[in-house]
Amino acid sequence: MTDQPQPPDRPRTPLLDRVSSPADMRGFSDSELERLAHELRAETISAVSETGGHLGAGLGVVELTVAIHAVFDTPRDKLIWDVGHQAYPHKILTGRRDRIRTLRQGGGLSGFTKRSESPYDPFGAAHSSTSISAALGFAAARDLGFGEGGHAIAVIGDGAMSAGMAYEAMNNAGALGSKLVVILNDNEMSIAPPVGAMSRYLTSLWAGEPFQDFAAVAKGAASLLPGPFREGARRAKHLLKELAVGGTLFEALGFSYVGPIDGHDMSQILPVLRTVKARADGPVLIHAITQKGKGYRPAEQSADRYHGVAKFDVATGAQKKAPSNAPSYTKVFAQSLVREAERDERIVGITAAMPDGTGMDVFGKRFPNRMFDVGIAEQHAVTFAAGLAAAGMKPFCAIYSTFLQRAYDQVVHDVALQGLPVRFAIDRAGLVGADGATHAGAFDVGYLANLPGMTVMAASDEAELARMVATAVAHDSGPIAFRYPRGEGVGVEIPERPEPLEIGRGRIVREGTSVALLSFGARLSEAMKAAEDLEAKGVSATVADARFAKPLDRELILRLARGHAALITLEEGASGGFGAQVLHLLATEGALDRGLAVRPMTLPDVFQDHDSPAAMYVQAGLDAEHIVATALSALGVAQIGKAGRG
Repeated sequence: MTDQPQPPDRPRTPLLDRVSSPADMRGFSDSELERLAHELRAETISAVSETGGHLGAGLGVVELTVAIHAVFDTPRDKLIWDVGHQAYPHKILTGRRDRIRTLRQGGGLSGFTKRSESPYDPFGAAHSSTSISAALGFAAARDLGFGEGGHAIAVIGDGAMSAGMAYEAMNNAGALGSKLVVILNDNEMSIAPPVGAMSRYLTSLWAGEPFQDFAAVAKGAASLLPGPFREGARRAKHLLKELAVGGTLFEALGFSYVGPIDGHDMSQILPVLRTVKARADGPVLIHAITQKGKGYRPAEQSADRYHGVAKFDVATGAQKKAPSNAPSYTKVFAQSLVREAERDERIVGITAAMPDGTGMDVFGKRFPNRMFDVGIAEQHAVTFAAGLAAAGMKPFCAIYSTFLQRAYDQVVHDVALQGLPVRFAIDRAGLVGADGATHAGAFDVGYLANLPGMTVMAASDEAELARMVATAVAHDSGPIAFRYPRGEGVGVEIPERPEPLEIGRGRIVREGTSVALLSFGARLSEAMKAAEDLEAKGVSATVADARFAKPLDRELILRLARGHAALITLEEGASGGFGAQVLHLLATEGALDRGLAVRPMTLPDVFQDHDSPAAMYVQAGLDAEHIVATALSALGVAQIGKAGRG
């Protein structure tokens, strides 16, 4: 492969230009691999400056990425990233460099690893802490004589190690004794700084004699770590005396432990990986200390190490964010909760390693003793909230819809079954744009509204969200959830002192006569546009905001059914949610026996690929144009039915 000319504003990358797949790297000398890492870092920065996305995590694993692909025989050897947003450099090296500037764009590369995208992505990962389980699955299949054989390698961040699933997998791996390589990428930060005892343990960890005689190979002494890592090198202390086995926690789980090593020093990484590849005959954990945002000063100096960025200027790091026309729903939630907590000292906040994303950082700054970040541990977060509720507190458990899925058993068994008043603030409801299918909040209405005693709300605008926060504060008779989308509100005025809603009561927003548009959540604005378009076509439309999926506003829904020829339900969720609840009510009450045309409009029965949110909702058929078409079709059927009955 010949050197390719680069646009003048892009870095020169003569070695990277020779790499079309990892096989091209395997003839490089160690010094060339080191230079390749510098070029890969520059290319990653350049690409993300044009697309936006997750930057800091990828910059922290550049050297590890180069070394793993140079030493191991990928894709025969299975490399699994945890979480997949650190895999941009991996994508560049594995035949996707020509598409890297389509990252997170419609029709472009995913921002996470994705099996359908490349054979070098053996396992999709956008939720954390899954890599060791998946890698062990590959290893066990290999041991049984299936698959392609080869090594199984999991790269897992120290933040992801705060989740119980990682230890379940390590415990199982130690018991099986399968050959497995786990690389602990310890940058002391997941998205937010890591919390908890595990983080403190890693900060104090040091193994005097790592895996057999690796001491000479790994050069794992703290004195070898460069200045910026010296604080992190408190790991070079003593083994924890209380461990019964006499080794590290990882050794107690059956792993041979290597480290810590400097994850940016190729002279340490390469010999360790080569030795592990050649000699390991069971599970091995390599502990690599890295720096999130490494090699790009604006990222290194940022509090979140540029975890997620908009397009930016490479020279200055200044992000090119569009001006905001209205506050984000997340900000409205945070500010509303702070106001409520100023009046009620029993209100506490819980989040699972997402204080910034959920707005709980705002709450935590105002009430540091009343905000609990439990790490990437959604199951624990929910049961912890249940315990707080049982003790008389008013816990608000703020978790993205896509992550709350991970704690469903706890929602059912520890909260709903006991009727405990845990308040679930469900952010990122509906489609989420560039993060794609893995982060879409499609299923929470379906999996919550079927639970006895659960109250489920959805905000149609930011004022309604503020009222729902107040409603949740006042609701002590059982669990309650309210969902709201990513992004900006619609610009309505937020009441200074929001009044709680009456449980199970919706509202009529616009009166009409022919078709009823019943919206649950943030599609209300599209329903209003559709009603205007229908009126222009001579069709009178009622628009209602359901507010509640459970309990439903029975009186409102039956009134709409009686007074209109067609009823359209709208929701930013999968089938089996709000529309299913409405249909069940109508069927039970006999409202469908009179020829009412009902059309539930939901997200389609597919996992939608990433695009802009607006484009995704058009693809989903949940924009005003599709609502109008659905209404006209339903009215046509209703008119035919009416004529037939005549």
